[in-house]
Order: sequence, then C-alpha cells, then structure tokens
Amino acid sequence: MSNEKTGRIQLLSDTLAKAKAEDRAALVAYLPAGFPTVDGGIEAVKAVIAGGADIVEVGLPHSDPVLDGAVIQTADDIALRGGVKIADVLRTVREAHEATGAPVLVMTYWNPIDRYGVERFATELAAAGGAGCILPDLPVQESALWREHADRLGLATVFVVAPSSKDERLATITAAGSGFVYAASLMGVTGTRESVGHEAQELVRRTRTTAGGRGLPVCVGLGVSNAVQAKEVAGFADGVIVGSAFVKLLLDAPDLPAGLAAVRALAGELAEGVRRS
Repeated sequence: MSNEKTGRIQLLSDTLAKAKAEDRAALVAYLPAGFPTVDGGIEAVKAVIAGGADIVEVGLPHSDPVLDGAVIQTADDIALRGGVKIADVLRTVREAHEATGAPVLVMTYWNPIDRYGVERFATELAAAGGAGCILPDLPVQESALWREHADRLGLATVFVVAPSSKDERLATITAAGSGFVYAASLMGVTGTRESVGHEAQELVRRTRTTAGGRGLPVCVGLGVSNAVQAKEVAGFADGVIVGSAFVKLLLDAPDLPAGLAAVRALAGELAEGVRRS
C-alpha cells in the first residue's frame, strides 16, 4: 500500500466548504499538545470538538514561542516541563482525529520540524490523519521542500499573514499556501483582546483580493475570546480561530474534568457566535 495522500487536506477543505454552505464561519480551536498532560490534552481537543469546534489546531510546544502571548507560553512551559515530545504531538493528532472525524492540524514553529526531519515529520503527520501544518515563521521563499512533501502526502500548508503584510507578500502566500490562510488580526502576540475589528476585516479583504480566483478561505485569529467577537469576525471571515481563551480556562480550572467542561461550554457559545443569523 502506498503512503501517498494519507493526509486529510480534503477533509479540511470540505469542512470549510460545509460551513460556508451553512452561511456561517467555521470555528477553529487551538490547544497545545501535552497540556495539561498528553492524555489531558487529547481529552481537551475532543471536548472542544464535542462542544462545536469544526477544526482543531494542535500546538507543538516551543521554548521560545515568539508569536504567543503569556497564556499560551505558560501552557507550553507546562507541556515542556512534562516532557512532551513530537511523538506525543502526533499521537494527539491521531487520537483526536480518530475519535471525532474532525480535521486536525499542527501549528508549529519551523525549527522543531527542521530538526526532526522535514520528510519524516510530514510522513508521520499524514499517517496520523493530520490535515496539515500552520507554519507561522516559515518564509514562503524557504518552504519549497516542505510543500513538496505536504502536496504529495495530502497535507495543507497554512501560512500566516498580518496587517503589516504588503499586497505583494499576500499574493505570494495565497499562491503558495493551501487549506486556508491564517490572518493574524493585529500586530503583536496571541491573547484575548477587547476588540478584533477593523484591521482584521481590511486584512481579509486584501488577502482575498490578492488570491484572485483561487478562493482560498481566510480564517482570522489572535484576540477572539467570546461569542460577540466570534460573531463580528464571522461577518467577514471564513473561519474564526480561538486559542488563548480555551487555554486560559484549562489553566484556571481546579481540575481536568472542570477544565474539560469549561472548554466544551465555551466551544458551544462560540459555535453559536459564528452562525451569522
């Protein structure tokens, strides 16, 4: 049996298309692997999907997560102190996907993949039923090797754009990326914000314009933490990405069962929010 195309990019695309057909945005949840433990993290991913998340990004914890705010840094630190390995990240993807049938991506900085081996990581992620990778710090110009393996294996390559991205860069990213484009709603790091607003809407508009006829969905993250903000972003984006708000609930919970109940409940509220009615 050939290993080709075992990744779930088609499932990711179908999920985004289904949300669009229902006249809503997709709800994308982010949770780091290995937090609060490897098993607890797997249960947390299942809980957000049970609550209503359409797609999950599993974070590969990093010792210097430059784009992440204090909440996710704290969770990453707990995961790293617990000894989380890439094998645990892949196990999280596999068990969460098998249990739920939802598309699961890995969000990671480039260095761990580079060290692990690009082909090895892509092959193992696809074999685990992963839908792709979000690579916030990999320059498009240096992404050819990764994209070659990802395309062959059926994995999405999701690049991150920001309000500072020039149109020329947006065009390069929308041409090279697959699955969706991750639009960081504002300059700075992840975390909950009072307002997500205008900059994000303008970035989505520019990203769509530069994509021409490709129609690559644009999902907005950084700062969305409640149903009101989710509804606002759903008004102009194809997907709404929520991370820190889920992680904070797990950090603040007295125990894992309480944390799982809290993230499931928040996913339910956000799932209502992304429905544009």
